[in-house]
Amino acid sequence: MGRPFNPQYIITVLPRLLAFLPVTLFIVAGTVFFGTILGFCLASRRLKKQGIGKRFAGAYITVMRCTPSIVLLFIVYYALPLLSRFFFGINIDSMYRGVFVIVTLTLLFAANMAELMRAAYISVDPGQREAGLALGLGERKTFLLVILPQAAVAALPNFCTALLALMKEGALAYTIGMIDMMGQGTLIISRNYGAYGLEIYIALSLVYWALTILIERGFGLLERFLSRGKSSLENQKNPSEKARN
Repeated sequence: MGRPFNPQYIITVLPRLLAFLPVTLFIVAGTVFFGTILGFCLASRRLKKQGIGKRFAGAYITVMRCTPSIVLLFIVYYALPLLSRFFFGINIDSMYRGVFVIVTLTLLFAANMAELMRAAYISVDPGQREAGLALGLGERKTFLLVILPQAAVAALPNFCTALLALMKEGALAYTIGMIDMMGQGTLIISRNYGAYGLEIYIALSLVYWALTILIERGFGLLERFLSRGKSSLENQKNPSEKARN
């Protein structure tokens, strides 16, 4: 007869899992930082009318979006040390494994961010750019002061979705021996010879559910804050328009 389910163990093991929450958040934060920068570079190339950069960015995005994250993780984990030794003569076999995870997730996240940014940029009325240039702001100021705020509001829902997907993809870090929350849970199960597996995975699910809710609520508040100007403009209708409504 198997061991009975022990709900109390879920509460008992939670502190041991939460001790590695900073590691999980570090992976997510590092990936978002580098992935956003790379995604912006790719998106800027994709928005060009033609050129090698546009074709390269398109091919990169297609390849990354078609590659399973766990496959890319093992490719990076085994290929990066080989390339480092071959080109630079540096042995990185003992490097912190979080670096390999961040590199992998950055490559994947950048592809999604590039398409997200491109779609957000296209969603802004071209007349906004023309108006900014007509006022003498110049290309850079027009982008920063006129286009970027509007594109950011349009991109927020999809960015939230991409961030949640990234957080779940980061759980694969344990497959190369990195100890984050998922890795700690796997270690606890192995030390108990497979016992308490269900309780530990439920505890992990609770943590990820809580993080998901917090992120969604945070993005919801941010979206409402950034959209307040747009809402006020929509409410300022002329009398004839109000009469028609």
